[in-house]
Amino acid sequence: MDKVSHGNETEIGHSIKVLLVDDHEMVRIGLAAVLDTEDGIEVVGEASNGYDGIRLAQAYSPDVVLMDLVMDGMDGVETTRKILELYPDCKVIVLTSYLDDSKLYPVIEAGAFSYLLKTSRASEIADAIRAAARGQSVLESQVAAKMMNRFRQPQQSAAKLHEQLTEREMEVLKLVATGKSNQEIADELFIGIKTVKFHVTNIFSKLNVDDRTQAAIYAHKHGLAE
Repeated sequence: MDKVSHGNETEIGHSIKVLLVDDHEMVRIGLAAVLDTEDGIEVVGEASNGYDGIRLAQAYSPDVVLMDLVMDGMDGVETTRKILELYPDCKVIVLTSYLDDSKLYPVIEAGAFSYLLKTSRASEIADAIRAAARGQSVLESQVAAKMMNRFRQPQQSAAKLHEQLTEREMEVLKLVATGKSNQEIADELFIGIKTVKFHVTNIFSKLNVDDRTQAAIYAHKHGLAE
């Protein structure tokens, strides 16, 4: 639903057009009510799912999208990816309750500009919207800490980690990076699923990662994925 903006125009020449995408109605109502009082910010639409989020993005060409991650149908990661394919200059700010790696890294890879938790104060969310309009990214402090810890090891050391992998482990890693399940990898390589699990465990250990998402990010980052 459309909102009327209040206050002055911003540095981008007009009020910052914001689209809310969240499957919790009360969250959307609360955000819209708060942002509607902020100078230079206009909530142009509210979507309860990814499909409607894409449709409203096409209708209103928002400057900023506040994006939930866990929604029925199309999740926030895929919705982010599709909106940015349509509007590369749009800034997607993740606003979520989740901080685990399985959601954090994929949405950043998809192009999310900022990452905030729903425990953030209303003023912090408004400031993040204004910062995004200026081209400045904002990360929740816990998110920044996780990312720093993830990539803290020296680049030279990190670049050598995959050299420890056997030829078979490298094959498995490349398939993990394409999103294949253990069963699909077993079928493609004509090996047992227990063997695949053994190789995946070794890969995690040698690359110093915790899950398949991190392994896939490592593979893409170092040009190992096909």
